[in-house]
Amino acid sequence: MKIKFDDPTVRNLETKSSAYECMADKEPGFGVRVHPSGTLTFFYQYKIDGKRRYLTLGNYPKLSLKSARELYQAELSKVKALRRGSADGVDPVVEKKRKQELRIAEETAHSQSKTISELCKEYIEKYASKFKRSWQEDERILNKEVIPLWGNRKAHDVKKRDIIVLVEAIVERGSPGMANNTFKIVRKMFNYAVEKDILQISAANGVKLPAPLNTRERVLSQDEIKLFWSNLETASISLDIQSVIKLILLTAQRPGEMVGIHTKEIDGDWWTIPSDRAKNGKSHRVFLTPSAKYIIEQSIVRVKANRKIAADANYDGFIFPCPHKAKDKSIDRHAISRAIAKNLAWPLTDVKGNQLYQKDGKPATENRLGIEHLTPHDLRRTAATFMAQSGAMDEVIDAVLNHAKQGVIKVYNQYRYDKEKQQTLEVWEQKLLIIISVK
Repeated sequence: MKIKFDDPTVRNLETKSSAYECMADKEPGFGVRVHPSGTLTFFYQYKIDGKRRYLTLGNYPKLSLKSARELYQAELSKVKALRRGSADGVDPVVEKKRKQELRIAEETAHSQSKTISELCKEYIEKYASKFKRSWQEDERILNKEVIPLWGNRKAHDVKKRDIIVLVEAIVERGSPGMANNTFKIVRKMFNYAVEKDILQISAANGVKLPAPLNTRERVLSQDEIKLFWSNLETASISLDIQSVIKLILLTAQRPGEMVGIHTKEIDGDWWTIPSDRAKNGKSHRVFLTPSAKYIIEQSIVRVKANRKIAADANYDGFIFPCPHKAKDKSIDRHAISRAIAKNLAWPLTDVKGNQLYQKDGKPATENRLGIEHLTPHDLRRTAATFMAQSGAMDEVIDAVLNHAKQGVIKVYNQYRYDKEKQQTLEVWEQKLLIIISVK
């Protein structure tokens, strides 16, 4: 139907159950489509060589009637010029499609010209930080292993051989686990780039893990536990990190979850790891034995002293805060691994601080912890093993460790084993106290 095109008339058009169109009474081809949702869309309808064209101009009132009319008149003049064979003549629909294709081509060209640094940043911001709990580890590894080497290179210039050289170099420096982790992150980032049409193909296609996957089975013996515990105090390890290490062994919790413990997560004898911090996304209750509570209380005393908070005042914050007081975060979980690794091979120096070397040319070191190589996660495995030796059932140990239930059990068995977890951790605490106190 034809209507008078003015603001009151357009604004008050009736909404119906199905869309319909109204044409301007004095402007051929100029119309408005009324959608059931109430949206009003201006359009220009015309014919070229007998074929009908439909050009959307914009939605009212974001596009005013005055602006819509000006757009209509501009497009109308192009069509008239085209019909009379003028060089200024253009089919508006064809022109719009051409501009869209040109814009897409320019955007694609820009995307494909991204440097590795730009790609890393986009991958972290738009993918990893939204979908991966371990996104900060991805960011750390990219900053450490990838950007220094490839940062200014165009992403599409990185080839399969470049990835192989990168990860093999990490293996050769004695870090096969890091090589595997780096490769997995690079592969994921390149797959993301393909999904987003930044790259046509992934340079990681056909590249295999650079090192075999070895399942660690390291469990400390009683003698090693005693030696390790006692040597912590004389090693070059901060009191906070010493406390975290001891708590990992006492509670059997994951190192990453242990470093982030916050006062708001503790209620009496129980520590609840919230779902957003738990590796499996399930909140987890951990019983705190007297020894664990004492370590935590002493840690809070240190925090208060360092931050000049009155001893009798309440403290609300991370129990193991980042040394940089301006940052409201806990210490980095990798600080635990670094502290242990460094003290297993502490560099020996002369009186002037120069590195000493052995006769074969290798750096001279001392093992300040006095035991074979271990990782923070080995302490968790050690605690679980001693719990089993003390008679704890597998399902209870899994509950202590916050392992996800498998199969139909995860659906039908919703019991949380709090009573059994408490008993198991109390028995382990007594066993550990005996081990570290034996003469």
